[in-house]
Amino acid sequence: MIVFDKLWKTIQKKGMTIYQLREQSGIDRKTVRRLEENENIETKTLDKLCAALACRLEDIAEYKKDI
Repeated sequence: MIVFDKLWKTIQKKGMTIYQLREQSGIDRKTVRRLEENENIETKTLDKLCAALACRLEDIAEYKKDI
């Protein structure tokens, strides 16, 4: 399972709000909700997030084995 726990920490480290991230990356509220619930998202969304946060993929997403 891919989880986005690191995303929220990276946003905080960058001193951004969710609103600022949405504006800079072009993602909508529905996508933020999907991220919060660790649901499937498109790879282009990951690309937008990394660009807006100036970070690497491993700074926002992580694989955790299903238990």
